[in-house]
Amino acid sequence: MIQSYAPGRAELLGNHTDYNEGLVLAIAVDRGVTLTGTVRGDDAIFLAAPDMGEACEGSVSKLAPEKEKTWANYLLGVMAQFQKRGLAFGGVDLRIESDLPPGAGLSSSAALETATAFFLKHAFHHAALTPLELAKIGQGAEHEYVGVKCGLLDQIASIFSKAGQATVIDCRTFEVRNAPLTAGVSFVIANSGVKHALVAGEYNERREACEEAARTLGIRALRDIDPAGLEKRAGELSPAALKRARHVVGENDRVAQATRLLEAGDMKAFGQLMFASHESSIVNFENSCPELDALVAAAKGVEGCYGARLSGGGFGGATINLVAAGREEALIAALEAAVPGTKCLVTKAADGARIL
Repeated sequence: MIQSYAPGRAELLGNHTDYNEGLVLAIAVDRGVTLTGTVRGDDAIFLAAPDMGEACEGSVSKLAPEKEKTWANYLLGVMAQFQKRGLAFGGVDLRIESDLPPGAGLSSSAALETATAFFLKHAFHHAALTPLELAKIGQGAEHEYVGVKCGLLDQIASIFSKAGQATVIDCRTFEVRNAPLTAGVSFVIANSGVKHALVAGEYNERREACEEAARTLGIRALRDIDPAGLEKRAGELSPAALKRARHVVGENDRVAQATRLLEAGDMKAFGQLMFASHESSIVNFENSCPELDALVAAAKGVEGCYGARLSGGGFGGATINLVAAGREEALIAALEAAVPGTKCLVTKAADGARIL
């Protein structure tokens, strides 16, 4: 029996910058997906999701996306990526367990892909696979089996994160480093209960608008222009492309500022950048929703809450709140009162994926 584990992630700053070759700050949360499985003697695949009361069967020789039980595509897509790379594997029995709330912007999908990639690497002795290659395998599964043109943020954060530190990701070079988090803070993830389904099209539309902006500006990606430079050329862009570009370019600038603030231990100033990020999500990227806005507004009124913003793709899901240790319960009470049905969890920055 083999067990692999991959945590969910929360994006601290750097919203939708990953596929624009930009900068992201993230943490792994202290909850995730555990796969427990065995290698079979044939090429049959059996996937069990007890929490959903569902199972899915297939075979290594006839891999194909599932039309009904679409949750299985996160695992099957990873297997297809192994095949695409000529990485041999055989039949498996896998059971999925997760304490990540689905639809909360914590990327349970990337955690499931990452746990699957770690399992297959270990079970079938592909020791040469690097952590970055495993992240790209998860991304490929998302692109080809799920239909979301995601960047690498979620998979990299799930793999490379370290306890007590923020993960700084350069999505052009894929250089990853870690920046210290002050010991006296916690993160509160507030799940609004509004389900976001990125496959529905909003994510891909936002990505296309960003790519349109880069093409019009004659640059490789929005990473290659700063806020002042963008404003000088604002008249060249369509209104929609300009708004999307303002968000992404501003986010890159905020991540660069925030990384310096972490090094200096200034969590209050860091939190102000989180509030600014959420405002840009409302005005420029239009990927928030009334419930998330109400949660951020409530957080602003709580003493000891340094910052709050939506975390993840948006259009629902969760906010992430930076709060002084000891003030978590006061914050949770305010958030649950602001949006009835909100479920909160407190987390520290945690370690990344591993074989248990």
